[in-house]
Amino acid sequence: MKINILLPYKENFDLLKASSVSITVKNNITYSHFIKNINVFGKSVKNPLFPKNFVGLESKYMFLQSKNKYLARKMCEFIINGNEKKNLIEIHNRPYLFKLVRKKIKNVPVLLFFHNDPLEMLGSKTLKERMFLLSETAGIVCVSQYIKDKFLEGISLNHEKVYVLHNGVDRKIKLFPLKNKEVLYVGRIVKEKGIDLFVNTITKIAPQFDNWTFCICGSSKLGDDFEKSKFALEIEKKIKNIGKKVTFLGYINNDEVQKRMQKAAIIVAPSVWPEPFGLVVAEGMSNGCAILTSNVGGIKEIVKNNGIVIENITEKKLEENLVELISNNKLLACYQKKAWENFNHSSLNSSKKLDDIRTLILKKYKFIL
Repeated sequence: MKINILLPYKENFDLLKASSVSITVKNNITYSHFIKNINVFGKSVKNPLFPKNFVGLESKYMFLQSKNKYLARKMCEFIINGNEKKNLIEIHNRPYLFKLVRKKIKNVPVLLFFHNDPLEMLGSKTLKERMFLLSETAGIVCVSQYIKDKFLEGISLNHEKVYVLHNGVDRKIKLFPLKNKEVLYVGRIVKEKGIDLFVNTITKIAPQFDNWTFCICGSSKLGDDFEKSKFALEIEKKIKNIGKKVTFLGYINNDEVQKRMQKAAIIVAPSVWPEPFGLVVAEGMSNGCAILTSNVGGIKEIVKNNGIVIENITEKKLEENLVELISNNKLLACYQKKAWENFNHSSLNSSKKLDDIRTLILKKYKFIL
């Protein structure tokens, strides 16, 4: 029996350049009891995570066709040409590929994973499309209750086939770490992440707090960002004007992000768009950071009451809450403790839940007893 995972083309299943979907898939594989049965299909990378499980696909003719459809076709060819007759396929974040895969391989169970709003994705925007997917797939896996509710808008049947699987995060440390007086932002340098609110806020408050520093990690696109957007260039200019109290690191890999989070006192995630999950806040909690974020999308169900969650976030509200958190040592310590002690989105738990979903489907298809 084989579990075949199809990643979006834009994902880098790479040791140094992995982004959120790849990191989540990697974390789940790490603790899966199906690890020897898993193949991950994606575009070729230099330093693949799990080299024994990864099938890198690339072609000089790829520019002539949809890159994601190319990956899907090549995965299907790989499966058809293989000796394994029992296969489960897991498609991440590309619902429109389901029909292509089903056309190529009949009678194979397919799980669809939604890391973003289904109502904004090709192949699941309409009620008719989502009802078709729910009827024809083995199951739908959503990264949050928020995303599940979006998928089920207008649908009254088969709710039991839609699962919530929060992204798993690896806690790399066993003891609460020694914290510096640093405020950290990790995320893409795009307007929907609220980075402009953060930069405008620290422009005002940085001079007030002599012992505090501020750090920004991220690029305007996934992975390295050689072609910066106009918005990103404007943000970088503002950052430079603040002075030496602010460090802009650009893109750094996840291992380096974890090291920064271990030392940071506060994580600020001021998103203004509905985050499907909020991986940064989960990672921040795993490292004992005080969380300051916004009540959009699935963030609240991750943070709950273990951080400061701002309703209808504005620059003024962000400034007021950040100043209070920096100024009040007791409050800061309280939220750090809450984040550390109430972190429950471990990769181990997530992987176990995913394996349970897989086992249910594999038994239904009599692939395992």
